[in-house]
Amino acid sequence: MTTTFHETTGLALGSFGLGTFRDFAGRIFAGVVNPDGTVFDLSPSYADTHAVLDDWARAKDMLHTISVKGGPVQFHISELEARPVLAHPNMLCTGANYRQHVAEMMTHNRFNQHNRHDGESDESFFERNLAIIDRRAREGIPYFWTGLHSSLAGANDPIALPLIGQQPDWELEFGAVIAGSGRYLQPAEAEDLIAGYVMVNDLGTVDEFRRTDVQWGFDWVSKHQPGFKPCGPFMVPKEFVDLSQVRIHLALNGQTMQDWPISDMIFSPDQILSYASERIRLMPGDLLITGSPPGNGAMHGGRWLRPGDVIDSSITFLGRQRNDVVAEDAQGRVPKWGPFPTT
Repeated sequence: MTTTFHETTGLALGSFGLGTFRDFAGRIFAGVVNPDGTVFDLSPSYADTHAVLDDWARAKDMLHTISVKGGPVQFHISELEARPVLAHPNMLCTGANYRQHVAEMMTHNRFNQHNRHDGESDESFFERNLAIIDRRAREGIPYFWTGLHSSLAGANDPIALPLIGQQPDWELEFGAVIAGSGRYLQPAEAEDLIAGYVMVNDLGTVDEFRRTDVQWGFDWVSKHQPGFKPCGPFMVPKEFVDLSQVRIHLALNGQTMQDWPISDMIFSPDQILSYASERIRLMPGDLLITGSPPGNGAMHGGRWLRPGDVIDSSITFLGRQRNDVVAEDAQGRVPKWGPFPTT
């Protein structure tokens, strides 16, 4: 069956989104978004999207009704500013979760070259690395770290490149939003907690990941610079998202950089959340991002972001983002500590 998407929002006909918006008067509110761009104000019933997710068992039926029958206050999405779908979620950030992407990193990045056989070609090394990844999918466990909601930004906000870091990079990712709580969950139980899916660009300054002055060598703080997580423009309830059709697409200045199906994930969202529930307590409003497919700057000849770039992003069923890349205005302030030691 062919799915039809509305050109205004990228939403599938018959679906809707849940977002956070700012109107012309500066008021921020949660709203239901229909495919044609009509937005219905939820503030008479819910203070924000966190309140919606806290009450998801009842709220989701109400959202369906409003989407079909309308509400007393409505706007068009073109009149509003999309804010991050969630204001203050716990963020669970997955790494190393796409077969192609991880195999490329293991084949070409410096950290894994000691495992290359003498004289081995890239093609042979890549195939061996794929086999390692497939074994991890069968026998291993997911990987995630916790993120900072201060890095969230609206879907169309400018991306300010910070003073520290020379290799700012994009990673458009498929996200899941939680509407429930639990510990020690099986994957099917974790899937039951997913309210819907959302698009997040997981930017980072990749030259700031590794440091030599501490034994463990990694520091993920550079993933959470201000504005490094454009989120939205809306969350789409999971019943409207056919995971078998979802494709991630990102273009830089009109040139495609990422174009990949989420079917290449090593661990699915429900598996990751099941694993996470053994380490933390999942809570309503938690935001999981599920890792980056291939196509980052390193695989495009080291083409990192720079001021003046424009990023156009889309994920099937989840809408679109457009972000201008600018230099951060530090208002004359200069860093004291600077980049990490790397030698």
